[in-house]
Amino acid sequence: MAMQASSSEGEEDFNNTINTTPMVDVMLVLLIIFMITVPVITQTIPLELPKERNLPTITKPENIVLAVDRDGGVYWGTERVENEALVERLKLVAVQEPQPEVHIRGDLEVRYESVGRVVVACQRAGIFKVGFITEPPARQ
Repeated sequence: MAMQASSSEGEEDFNNTINTTPMVDVMLVLLIIFMITVPVITQTIPLELPKERNLPTITKPENIVLAVDRDGGVYWGTERVENEALVERLKLVAVQEPQPEVHIRGDLEVRYESVGRVVVACQRAGIFKVGFITEPPARQ
């Protein structure tokens, strides 16, 4: 801490400013250390991540569209179906050749559990192709 002492008329005036130069020096040294060590510490497994793509939905007449409303109700087209009845209807469709796709439309506010039950029903019935219908993000 730098202080300046001078006497004028018997009173001593002190310079009470803090010298910040050592603090700045220490911060710069720490910054350089972190800039050098962080890339060395960060280790990742080399992966090829999937690219984002937005394909338009191709609606074929044989595709099955299931809707899940915000209360968890499942609809086959416009008809409400229960879980066991859904599995039985999907089993009848699963034996068709070629097997149709199942498209699931879930409400924005629906719990994940409700959509998961529909996916499990598709698995139990032997459906191989299950897709999710979403809305594309708004263009800005």
